[in-house]
Amino acid sequence: MGFVDELKWRGMLQDIMPGTEELLNKGMVKGYIGFDPTADSLGVGNLVQIMNLLHFQQAGHKPIALIGGATGMVGDPTGKSAERNLLDEATLNHNIACQKKQLEKFLDFNCGERSAELVNNYDWFKNFIFLDFIRDVGKHISVNYMMAKDSVQNRLENGMSFTEFTYQLVQGYDFYYLWKNQGVKFQMGGSDQWGNIVTGTELIRRKDGGEAFALTTYLIKKADGTKFGKTESGNVWLDPAKTSPYKFYQFWLNASDEDAKSFIRIFTLKNQAEIETLEVEHAINPGLRKLQKALAEDITTRVHSADDLQKAIAASEILFGSATAEVLLSLSEQDILDVFEGVPTFTVSREQIAGDIDMLSLLSESAKVFPSKGEARRSLQENAVSINKNKVTLETKITSEDLLKGKYIIAQKGKKNYYLLIAE
Repeated sequence: MGFVDELKWRGMLQDIMPGTEELLNKGMVKGYIGFDPTADSLGVGNLVQIMNLLHFQQAGHKPIALIGGATGMVGDPTGKSAERNLLDEATLNHNIACQKKQLEKFLDFNCGERSAELVNNYDWFKNFIFLDFIRDVGKHISVNYMMAKDSVQNRLENGMSFTEFTYQLVQGYDFYYLWKNQGVKFQMGGSDQWGNIVTGTELIRRKDGGEAFALTTYLIKKADGTKFGKTESGNVWLDPAKTSPYKFYQFWLNASDEDAKSFIRIFTLKNQAEIETLEVEHAINPGLRKLQKALAEDITTRVHSADDLQKAIAASEILFGSATAEVLLSLSEQDILDVFEGVPTFTVSREQIAGDIDMLSLLSESAKVFPSKGEARRSLQENAVSINKNKVTLETKITSEDLLKGKYIIAQKGKKNYYLLIAE
C-alpha cells in the first residue's frame, strides 16, 4: 500500500498538495517533519508525526526528523495565545540529545539508502547573519503573504513580537535549505503547520523556480472535547522518568470506546484486517475492552519495552485484580506513588515502625485506617485486613523490614479500600 493510501485508511490525512501522490509513486523520496526541542522529551502528541515518518519509511522512502535547534530559539506562534519563553543554547542541546534517543526507538537509522536521518536547523542558521537572511530570504516573501497566515491573524489582537512574526520565514528556509542541499522534496506535519509548510514551498518556487510538495495530518482531538495528550496531572511524556510506564499504559487503557477506534489506527502498526477483527470482538463484549488493551499493549511495548508492559499490567491488577505481594515488591517507588495516587495517605513514625508497632495502634492511631481500635480489632479477627498484600492478625508486628522501598506500607481493608502509609 502506498504512503498516502496508508494515511487515508488510518484516518490521518487532511491536506495534500497537488502532485504529491504522483511524486511518491515514482520512487524513493526524501521527506521530513520538524520537531519542537523546547522539552527534553517528546510527548504522546508527537507520536502522530513519529508514526507519519514510520509509515513513510515503511512505504519505501527516506524519513528525516528535523530538530528545531534554531527555531526553538525563536518560538512558533502557531496555536499559542502568548509568546513562550525562549531557551538558551545549552538547554536546547540537551533537549535535542534526549529527543534523538527517543526517535531512534521508532525509525530505522541503518537500512541503506532509506535510513532515517536526524538534522538540526541550528547547523545552517548559526552562521547565517541577519543582513544576509533578510536579503536572500526575506525579499522573496511579502508582508501581505505573511500577514494572511492564520498563525499571525490569530495573534494580531493581542500583539506578537517581530521574532515570532518571522518564524514562518525561518521554517520556510528550512525546507528551502533541505531541498537545495539534500534533495528533500517533501514536508509533512500537523494541519496547524500547513501555513508554515506552504511558505517553504513558495520560497523554493520564488527563489529558485523549484517545486516541492507537502501533506498534513489531522490534529488529534478526544471525543469528549478535551485536549489529547494531557491528563489531570499534565502532559503524557515518552520519557519514563516523566511519565512512568504504568501511567503511560493507563492513559491508553482508559481511552473511551470512540477514541480507541481512532487511536488504534493512528498509533499502532496493526493492519486494517487486524483492527477490524478487534472492533468486531470489542462490539460483542465492550466490557472486555479489547480495543483499549490492544492499543495500550502495542504502544507501551514500542515506547518502553515488553518488560515494562508486563510490569504495568501487573501493577494495574493491584487495585482491580489478584496481584500478589511479590508484585508489590517489584514496583519502583514511582510505580507505588502512581498506582496509589488518590488513595487516603497517612504519615507514620519511622521510630514506631522500627520499634515493632502493634497492628491496632498502627491502623487506628498512627494511621486512621479505622476510626477506632474496636473496629480495627473486629476486622483483624475477621481476616479482612492486609498489609502489603499479606493477611495480618492481631498478633502481627510491623517492622522496618516491611517498608516497601524503605518507606511505604500498603494497607488494605476488605477488597477495595486501600491506604498508603509513608514512614518519616
